[in-house]
Amino acid sequence: MSQHALSWGHGPRIFEIFIEPTCPFSVRAFNKLDALLKETGEDNVTVKIRLQSQPWHLFSGVIVRCILAASTLPDGKVAARNVLQAVADHREEFEFTDHCSGPNMDATPQQIIARIEQYSGVKLAEAFAQPALQTEIKWHSKYARQNGIHVTPTFMVNGLVQPDLGSGDDVGTWAQRILA
Repeated sequence: MSQHALSWGHGPRIFEIFIEPTCPFSVRAFNKLDALLKETGEDNVTVKIRLQSQPWHLFSGVIVRCILAASTLPDGKVAARNVLQAVADHREEFEFTDHCSGPNMDATPQQIIARIEQYSGVKLAEAFAQPALQTEIKWHSKYARQNGIHVTPTFMVNGLVQPDLGSGDDVGTWAQRILA
């Protein structure tokens, strides 16, 4: 497992984004990351995704584990990105109506894994069952807590939380902050 699997670019400035994969605001922010890298240049910034599971998104833990499981596969960076994008593109199929009702009340974790596999093209079931994933999941949780992260998305630039940045900001606003 490598936290580098959730990292893009290789520049000296660090932009960390804490997301919950089914949070609509996290999805909006996630979908801007390619444009951000293009605008800032991969030689100038390193973008790191930190996963922040949230209990009101009822399948959050299962989905976070799927993303981290994908990161352990050969070509883990691409696999993890494909899983993140699949969940983002089909967010409603992984979420509950009003966080407590709807068709997903009858979905099992196995069905959620199969759904992610179908949309992402990444075979996850075997990797999902790795007991060692707990270490990676706990690392993401601890790291968020140590930095006072409670909601998603939250952004950090060079180790400092940026409470005034949000998913609704345009990529240029993020780039200015990162490159300042």
